[in-house]
Amino acid sequence: MSLTPATVPKPPALWQQQQARLATYTKAHYNFDLDRISEYNAANGWRVDDYETTLPAEAPGPPAPHGSWQAAQEVLRNYTFPPPDLITGIFAPDAPLEDRTMILRGRFLLFTFWFGVRTGKVTDETRNTPTGPEQVWGYSYSTLEGHFERGRIEFTIHKQLNSGQVTFHIHAVSQVGRIRNPFYWLGFKLFGRMLQRRFARESIRRMQDQVAAALKGEAGTA
Repeated sequence: MSLTPATVPKPPALWQQQQARLATYTKAHYNFDLDRISEYNAANGWRVDDYETTLPAEAPGPPAPHGSWQAAQEVLRNYTFPPPDLITGIFAPDAPLEDRTMILRGRFLLFTFWFGVRTGKVTDETRNTPTGPEQVWGYSYSTLEGHFERGRIEFTIHKQLNSGQVTFHIHAVSQVGRIRNPFYWLGFKLFGRMLQRRFARESIRRMQDQVAAALKGEAGTA
């Protein structure tokens, strides 16, 4: 008589494992005054960063179905572009993108940190620029209580409708938050800026790789 191996139950998804944390951060407040975001600059102690990279171009005109712009939009919506060995975004997959609460699991050396952020208004518009109209889609998220930083980061996909050029932009305004643990404070002071730059650099590379894979019809991520 043959024995059928027992079926191994599938472990719950990461967002299901973290439902208690998600619920806690849903009630959390921002750790800075979001209404004054336009005032924050280097002169008053805030760091302002901008990064940009080109993605495969399209034909002139509106974003093409299954083209570079739409592929980047999907990558951005699913938050798969950050380097997973540094940052993993955890959120309920059926939650609306606007006002979505997300946990960021940060890893550095032997440490794991948990931070909360909340998505703001989703951008979906046509803008007039010196080089002509461009279609823009994206969103930002802002830091919640308990985060080692305070500020907002915005991710946007742009298509120049006249030329077909497609680009990915990252714009961040940040400042060191309140870190009660002196060991963590020192670590963030020594390595925080390096990790910010690594996040941006690797996010850009992964966005390029994932868009290229989507255009080739490949599954999976870089």
